[in-house]
Amino acid sequence: MRSVVRIMTLALNTVREAVRNRILYTLVFFAILLIGTGVLLSTLSYVERERILEDVGLAAIRLFGAAIAIFVGIGLIHNEVDRRTIYTILSKPLSRTEFLLGKYFGLLATLWLQLIIMSGAFAVCSLLTNAPLTSAHAAAFVLIGMELALLVSLATLFSAFTTPMLASLFTVGLYLIGHLTRNLQDLGQRSEVAAVRELTIILHRVLPDLESFNLTTHAVHSLAVAASDVWFPLIYGVGYCVLVLCLASVIVERRDFR
Repeated sequence: MRSVVRIMTLALNTVREAVRNRILYTLVFFAILLIGTGVLLSTLSYVERERILEDVGLAAIRLFGAAIAIFVGIGLIHNEVDRRTIYTILSKPLSRTEFLLGKYFGLLATLWLQLIIMSGAFAVCSLLTNAPLTSAHAAAFVLIGMELALLVSLATLFSAFTTPMLASLFTVGLYLIGHLTRNLQDLGQRSEVAAVRELTIILHRVLPDLESFNLTTHAVHSLAVAASDVWFPLIYGVGYCVLVLCLASVIVERRDFR
């Protein structure tokens, strides 16, 4: 119980620090601006106006949410080391794993707050243009939140052992690859070389499958969303986050911060 209290206290402090980050406000501003631009773009077409609006809006939320997760997350540990505040923090009755989890949950709470703000802007624009809002939209936002949680865990992992520049490159690379692993596997299965087929299957299982969190098509076209389309990705995402954070914890416990 004391461990949970310490983690939550550090998470609260992380939220206070994160909301003072100008990059965060800049990205949220441009996300809302792009969502609003979708209204303008939809007026340029005589057909499928609602779909254009929702496509642009959901794309903006996913893109800028990922940008916030990556470019704020990579400084989670580095900023504390750079300012030498980590020595003060770790001198208290607080383990390194608790420190790591506190920073992670603090940034995640900040990201989910920004997601709520962007989702609210999306809902307002949809209502003003009479675009339909269905349960598929709610499911899409929930899975975007899970995708952001996974991205923050990856950014936390890389920030635990490398510089912010490399951490950002690694996280962006995994983000891009994570949306292509299914295509990579499909291409691999068409190969006549058995080793290539096996390699693409392994890569698909090891690398994050971020497309499993993408319900944009269902939301835009008002398609029915099965419970398994939501629960399976959520279970997968939580499991992947736990594995990544465990690895990050091992690295932080062994790292020399001098």
